[in-house]
Amino acid sequence: MPIKSTLACLSLLLSSTALAQTPTDQLAKPPADAKHFVIQSTGGKHGDSYAWVTADGTRMARESMNLRGQVWEVDYSGTTGPDGMPVKMTIRGVTPTGDAAESFDITGGKAIWKSQVDSGSAAYTAPAFYSSMGGPFDISAWFLERLLASPDRKMKLLPGGEARAEKLATLDVGEGANKQTVTLWSMTGISTSPIPVWADAKDKFFAASFGIAWIPQEYAGEQKRLEEAQTEALAAIAPANVKALLKTPTGPVAFTNVKLYDADNVRFVGGQTVVVDKGLIAAVGPAGSTKVPSGAQVFDGTGKTLVPGLWDVHMHVNNDFTGVQELSMGVTSVRDPGNDDAQTIDRRKRAAAGQLLFPNVYASSLIDGKGTYTAQVANAVGSESEAVAAVRAAKDKGMVGVKFYGTLNKEWLPAAIAEAKKLGLHVHGHIPVGMRPLDAIKAGYDEVTHVNWVMMQAMPDSVIGVSNGIARFEGPGRYAKDVNLDGPEMTAMIEAMAKGKIYSDPTMIAFEGLYYPENGELSPSYAPFVGTMPPTTERGFRTGGFAVPKDLTRADYRASWAKMVGMVGKMHKAGVPIMAGTDGSGIEIIHELEIYGEAGMTPAEALATATIVPARMLKVDDKTGSIAVGKVADMVLVEGDPEKRIGDLRQTRTVMLGGKLLDADALRAAAGFSGRPK
Repeated sequence: MPIKSTLACLSLLLSSTALAQTPTDQLAKPPADAKHFVIQSTGGKHGDSYAWVTADGTRMARESMNLRGQVWEVDYSGTTGPDGMPVKMTIRGVTPTGDAAESFDITGGKAIWKSQVDSGSAAYTAPAFYSSMGGPFDISAWFLERLLASPDRKMKLLPGGEARAEKLATLDVGEGANKQTVTLWSMTGISTSPIPVWADAKDKFFAASFGIAWIPQEYAGEQKRLEEAQTEALAAIAPANVKALLKTPTGPVAFTNVKLYDADNVRFVGGQTVVVDKGLIAAVGPAGSTKVPSGAQVFDGTGKTLVPGLWDVHMHVNNDFTGVQELSMGVTSVRDPGNDDAQTIDRRKRAAAGQLLFPNVYASSLIDGKGTYTAQVANAVGSESEAVAAVRAAKDKGMVGVKFYGTLNKEWLPAAIAEAKKLGLHVHGHIPVGMRPLDAIKAGYDEVTHVNWVMMQAMPDSVIGVSNGIARFEGPGRYAKDVNLDGPEMTAMIEAMAKGKIYSDPTMIAFEGLYYPENGELSPSYAPFVGTMPPTTERGFRTGGFAVPKDLTRADYRASWAKMVGMVGKMHKAGVPIMAGTDGSGIEIIHELEIYGEAGMTPAEALATATIVPARMLKVDDKTGSIAVGKVADMVLVEGDPEKRIGDLRQTRTVMLGGKLLDADALRAAAGFSGRPK
């Protein structure tokens, strides 16, 4: 994969500074009266964050977080200028990507910054808040407080962009002396979706929760109520998108003269016409002989390609706005492999009632054991009987599958899988600590999730014994480069998957992002979107991969990544059914298919992984997954020819969801994009 020389030079500079990162024992020590926030989720506590103000007015914070083996140990200090904005900010410590060092300073009317990914300067002539790349959450608290104090609640940002705040709801929290009313604010202009944050009556930061919560220690028990109120407030926004974007045809719709992707036969066919009526595909055939009904709404497909609605089989749905973003990419079906079950059910009900615009969602319930590395949205269990009960609960909740996780006791797995099979649930997931993937397949897995878990078959016992922590990433990064894909371990693994038709959801883009880029380098997943997203979002996509252990190099990690790409090609040739998923933010699915091309798939074969293959996995291929008469009309009209360049799939023009029409440009605008991808 080519690397631009300017990025390579920047990466070298940043890598050298990582060697001088501030040791954890030298980070700031919180005073006894510091404000204490706990970092927690439904999976348990993940860390602590402390904030305080020194006698001279300096804001300070110290934060520790461990997210399933990924460690953040950071602090910061910040000085306020005459306009209330940061005039100086220093961040120190370590993150999973390496040195957290970052600085910002205003001197002589000039703002100067240096982060892990960039450095720059700009004239400082009007109030603006420096939006840091990292640091403790208190920087976000400071950000919110300045935004709420700004005229019209709008605030210019550095290095670029503008943030806005809108009041959504209020809630009474706490009891007795701690009782107070807090306000929910929606912050926009920072991300492609609104960011909900809670403030107190003095417009000071109170709490934030988006899967993981930062909440005052004395209010830790209020997380569920905050999230319920937050979900309800954001849900009130969603119906407007349905009304504005989703159009129900008054009669038949015809796509004429298109190149058609025939997923059932894994091929492209030119000169076709497809007719849709009453939500179903009514006719498919050569343009010259397929009749277009009188009065039909016609889309001229000259120079365009019609493909089935895409699937992303690994999308942990973040919020209501994920749906609009996915639809803008042509994704009409999503497999959510584990989330907050209550929110999943809530979104399902609202979508069915026409109050939420969203792709079709096929959800699994995530089940994990209890411990330090419990997944943050897991249904955590403490015994075999609880594991079996969680499987039954998944069925009762209307889930299509169960996803088991790394901290689950491997001794409980057989009983839990047996119950899932009895109930007709799809079984997939990470591999419980102490097991290899082939053991999980023999126990009844229908699918192995993530490419690293397939590679785990050839990892040393020292990795397998702690595979529910950071070793699940560091082990393959260290050893995969030396794995013989034709050796006995991988041959046995791949043969078992092919023979048993065990699905692979490799989420290649996630691991490319972990192993390949240095800080400052932009992943190919995001390069086509540069210039269309808020500057803060685009900057965040340059955070680079995991820090490389001192005895290895980035070249070693890249060699291991290349071996994983080769393994996907080997699995495909062996007949292992591969499905396209991203574990991403919602815009990476096409690059996932591009990586499959690097692994040796043709564009037609790669596109099958995002259409008919997942439909077959979930046993819904009788109604979706391909363009065929009688199937539901989930389709995407794209500009260009993905048979020649699969990246053309990003050029969506018209999306059809259940026979209803969506304009892709309008979807992009609603999702927070300023234009089309490149």
